[in-house]
Amino acid sequence: MAIRNIRILGEDGDEILSKTAKEVIEVTPRIKELIQDMFDTMHEAFGVGLAAPQVGVRKRVVVIEVEEVPYVLINPVVLEKSGEQTGPEGCLSVPGKSGTVTRPNYVKVKAFNENMEEYIIEGTELLARCLCHEIDHLDGVMYVDKIEGELEEDEIDEDEDELDL
Repeated sequence: MAIRNIRILGEDGDEILSKTAKEVIEVTPRIKELIQDMFDTMHEAFGVGLAAPQVGVRKRVVVIEVEEVPYVLINPVVLEKSGEQTGPEGCLSVPGKSGTVTRPNYVKVKAFNENMEEYIIEGTELLARCLCHEIDHLDGVMYVDKIEGELEEDEIDEDEDELDL
């Protein structure tokens, strides 16, 4: 499909990152195209998750791919969360930076897939972190609002791909 421009925090015209996304009422051909474009954009940027506002669309749509398992979440709602994990986190909308964030270690989310079929997804560790991070985007919340300490410059290891949420 197409690679979309990822909105960058702090750049002019990107206030969409701080706004609440709107519920998806039906999956139209444009929403299906958006979902495919989001996967393509996420893969191109070496990310593991992407929310529609990050590509300039104020809709409650998230794509995640963890351990080669792709997930489409439309209108996701966190039903349960427990435990705690603290670790480094980055974001495709905050390139070259990372910070330490505490998230739940387990989450249970209700969402709709690309066919508007309701399903439940449960995740731990990285998947839980991704779910929380991306759902936060839909509510206009960025990981930089939750960091403990300072935002740091990423050190790029040329032998390893960097993964951002």
